[in-house]
Amino acid sequence: MNLLRRNKASRLRSIAETESLGDPSSTIIPQRKYEYKKCGINTKISQQLSVLFGAHPTHSFELCFSNKSVTTITCDKAGTVEDVLKRSSQFRRDAEKHKDKELVILRDGKAISLHFPCSLIRNERLILKYVKAANKPTKGVSSRVTSRKEDPSSNLVMFHVLVKGGKNVVNILKNPALKTEIQEVTVYAYKGEKVKQALKRDAHFLNTIFKKNCALFERSTEINIEMSNPVDDLDGKTFQIILLDKSSPPDSQSSSLDDAYIYSQLSSKFKDSMKGMKTQNVETCREVKMMKKLMELSDSVCQVRINGTPEGSGFLLFGNFVLTNAHVIKDIHNDVSGQFNGRVTVHFSFDDLEQPVGGSVEVEAVVGGEFCPDVSPCDWALLKLSANENLPRPLAAHFGFLPKHDAICIIGHPGDGVKKIDPCLIVPTENRNQVVERHYVENQGNIQLITQEFFQNMAISVQQHQGLTYESCFYHGSSGSPVFDKHCNVVAVHSGGYKYNGTRGQTNVIEYGYALSDITVRMIIQMVERGRFDVTLHFNKMIDIIHFTCQWS
Repeated sequence: MNLLRRNKASRLRSIAETESLGDPSSTIIPQRKYEYKKCGINTKISQQLSVLFGAHPTHSFELCFSNKSVTTITCDKAGTVEDVLKRSSQFRRDAEKHKDKELVILRDGKAISLHFPCSLIRNERLILKYVKAANKPTKGVSSRVTSRKEDPSSNLVMFHVLVKGGKNVVNILKNPALKTEIQEVTVYAYKGEKVKQALKRDAHFLNTIFKKNCALFERSTEINIEMSNPVDDLDGKTFQIILLDKSSPPDSQSSSLDDAYIYSQLSSKFKDSMKGMKTQNVETCREVKMMKKLMELSDSVCQVRINGTPEGSGFLLFGNFVLTNAHVIKDIHNDVSGQFNGRVTVHFSFDDLEQPVGGSVEVEAVVGGEFCPDVSPCDWALLKLSANENLPRPLAAHFGFLPKHDAICIIGHPGDGVKKIDPCLIVPTENRNQVVERHYVENQGNIQLITQEFFQNMAISVQQHQGLTYESCFYHGSSGSPVFDKHCNVVAVHSGGYKYNGTRGQTNVIEYGYALSDITVRMIIQMVERGRFDVTLHFNKMIDIIHFTCQWS
């Protein structure tokens, strides 16, 4: 692992020097700005960094609008088809003309959902049509399209479903008007999940097919695929939804014996996990030396307020730039004009409720950021402060990489309150499902509101998350908080949690943060492409720190 980190830092340093990002010990010459754009070095840097850190590869496809005009779209951000469409001014105008109708997106003559991963569309033409909206218009539900270190499409499969079902289950679409435009729907799915989960997420189909004992029927082989089957072998195949018989589907039958068995199994696992609690409690203890260091670093953590109201947390990264989550300021920032629709301030010294009002620093602008909640790590914003003097010590000098285990500390403003610190333990990938199971066991008395299927779906989503996961008491107001490792290095940005309404009110199953290293790479790419060399100057210093850190870690 140390060798891998060392190689990554070395290659990143090499890229920065080779492409005239500047030697970490020197400054960037402003006159070079125009040379970058002329020779296309921005693109080259982006491609190299994308390969190195697994960022979203650039790809293009065509959009054919309702008026038959065609435009080429180039996408360089991981996300969904909807995300790409929203970035097109032509689409926004087209959609406004048909706001009372339902959008149909055709790929190779087949309908796809709005949340279809854009990484699956390359050098193709998407045709946009509008049909009469149903009473309850079909809207793509939020899905977790995570970025991966390998090709983003490597863990996805696509299969096709005829819009007309078999005998006794002919009508399967939520919007019957779609039948006049399409013959098939293309459904995407993650390897390992069930057919039922993929069809439900697609959102084109009526709930009837899930309440009845339906299955997928492949005409070419005359083979049935049950709803409980995994999707792994369905890629590229075409199916018809048929009714197997009039009985209830096997996985929806309620059986007290089955419930008792599941409960006993989960209880057993819960008891096993409790055996390690003493060890975990010891692991969350902190040395006085470490706590003193964290107290010093906490001066660089701030509360982000919008028109005087607390909305999140952040920290001084370098210079007069604060890093926070994009969702903290997205409702007040106009992406088109680049202006705020209100007053944004940060407060570094809000440690006591009785302290005098003041001590705020005005936020001048958002110099960069990304917000795509279903994609990791696309939830960051870099804020430029109006003041350069009397700011605390920046935390860039304490940059660190994600640990796989061990304890961490989060410093921020949970509950919109004063600055707090929460020592907690990392939940490794292999232990995430145990945490979900524990919450299921603890909420048996609330089973009317929270079903086993709810936790099964949550377990899949949690397992697919690519960030750092942990159990923390930091909820609302703490988004953007720095996450420190046991060496007092900033390794992640606390960003959210998986919520549910349990027996004790709203609770998080598990919390997560995005790796600072991943965010840094995306910032470098964006700042170089925008010609923000006042910001990249600080990154050159960070690259030097990263290189030094890797050599000695």
